Amino acid sequence: MTEQSEPLANVKALMFDFYGTVVDMQGSLIKAITPYLESKNYTAQPANRVVTWWRRTHFENSMIDGLLGRAHIPYREIGRQAVDYTLTRAGVPHTMDEVRALVSEIERLEPFPDVIEALTKLKDAGFKLVILSNGDPDMLESGVKFSGTEDLWTRVVSVAAAGAFKPHFKTYATGAKAVGLDPSEVLFVANHAFDCVGAKAAGMHTAFVDRRKRPFGNEYYPPTLVVDDFADLARTVVDQTKG
Repeated sequence: MTEQSEPLANVKALMFDFYGTVVDMQGSLIKAITPYLESKNYTAQPANRVVTWWRRTHFENSMIDGLLGRAHIPYREIGRQAVDYTLTRAGVPHTMDEVRALVSEIERLEPFPDVIEALTKLKDAGFKLVILSNGDPDMLESGVKFSGTEDLWTRVVSVAAAGAFKPHFKTYATGAKAVGLDPSEVLFVANHAFDCVGAKAAGMHTAFVDRRKRPFGNEYYPPTLVVDDFADLARTVVDQTKG
């Protein structure tokens, strides 16, 4: 069910987080790591918990990197550190080649089942569709192609161009500039509250995709829309702007 707090009449582009919003990062990484853990005879924790540790560590290290204000560490390197830490924490003997192989699975994530149809509807309605992701440019090139969404995007923008991870304000400004729009003309879409908060603070409209049915948790930068999934997103945006 859609919740809406602001008009969308001036929106010309939808800008999407990629990992976890367009593609199912948790589900895909669970599939990838399960046979690896089985090969190690590891049963202390379920695969989904190990992936959650991995993703939380990656997120925390990305935020630390952004806050330090030093040279931007590539997403792949943050991922390597996160997987190495996670396997060490779990007590899984591993090599760095194995770590790198697991990190490479981020380039092979499946889209959520409602994504392609909804993106096609939005593109056919005349919207520019843009990815703004923390991923490295080469990782995004591979990942977008694997997802089957490659032909739907106007631009794919890596935060490497801004030299910082989201939610740094420079990342959203860089994304808007890439398509020649003012932030107020962009609806930023994410499954993560922190990303919606960052985009809203940077002057964008935001849509929170509430697949997990969790509270948004930030009253200072509330989302413009709360939608159940991409089908709900496409229906609401087209109705509100083209109706």
